[in-house]
Amino acid sequence: MKKIKYRSCVSILLFNRNGKVLVAERNDIIEATWQLPQGGIELGETLKDAALREMREEIGIDEVKFLRESTHWIKYDLPVEVLTRNWKRSWQGQNVKAIGFLFTGDEQSINLATSTPEFRAWRWVELEEISFLIVSFKKELYENIFREFESTRNMLRMNLFHAS
Repeated sequence: MKKIKYRSCVSILLFNRNGKVLVAERNDIIEATWQLPQGGIELGETLKDAALREMREEIGIDEVKFLRESTHWIKYDLPVEVLTRNWKRSWQGQNVKAIGFLFTGDEQSINLATSTPEFRAWRWVELEEISFLIVSFKKELYENIFREFESTRNMLRMNLFHAS
């Protein structure tokens, strides 16, 4: 059986009504390491279904409205220290597609104490802030995603502005 070099994965941009994005702090790394919720796509799942499942598994929510998915897949390699420390599979990296959602629930429903917790904290941030919070090997991936979703964020803000 041939080993897969890149795991197919979804990265989730969960926007709040103010156009900020949810980031979560990993609980398996001592130093503060933030990221978007993300995870692998299981056999037979659509991208949207995988993203919804990952949100339930990682942050305990499903009160969302689908906005859009990114146009392109983006690959990144995992650094050797990550592969040797905690990457139990044979992949050398991930092939990612981003999925955008609007959070429609109450913040009280965000629950990191899931059956297999991955995060210890969460917060809403501006798209541009995330580049300063994440691990360096995901920086190019996230910057590509942010460029593509900037117009989505701006549209959310314009709708809010007109609604108030």
